[in-house]
Amino acid sequence: MFRPVRRQNRILEDENRIEELLKDSEYGFLSLGTSESGYGYGLPISYAYDTESNKLYFHCAPEGQKLDMMKQNNKISFCVVGITKPVASQFTTLYESVIVFGKACLDLPDEEKRKGLRLLVAKYSEGYEELGEKYMDKSWERTSVFSLEIKHITAKAKY
Repeated sequence: MFRPVRRQNRILEDENRIEELLKDSEYGFLSLGTSESGYGYGLPISYAYDTESNKLYFHCAPEGQKLDMMKQNNKISFCVVGITKPVASQFTTLYESVIVFGKACLDLPDEEKRKGLRLLVAKYSEGYEELGEKYMDKSWERTSVFSLEIKHITAKAKY
């Protein structure tokens, strides 16, 4: 179903580093299918990785283009990039990246929605968890949470 990585010598096989990149990267790029305009749609977005369920969580408004597109086709991918360093004298770049492929889950039960929001608060607002709970309650109806259920991961690096 998934193409093998073309540059086999660049496969990042260190599972710990892959998990670290998924946990610690500040943001990533969500890629969806083709939009109404016929163009692919990708967007930078913050996220949280739940190692227990092997899912990524995202939050957004309860309506919009990305949700509409995922309702039409729930197969999505998400990419994070770790270190990058151009090496001018060698006309190359050192890098590491992870691409996750999976299924978007849009209609999460309230308990899982709260779990996703708590993971996001823990990642981006550490130390403000108590205030985060109040904020969640206040903005509950105008906040949507969806997850990416991971089906396949590719990771590459050049060090």
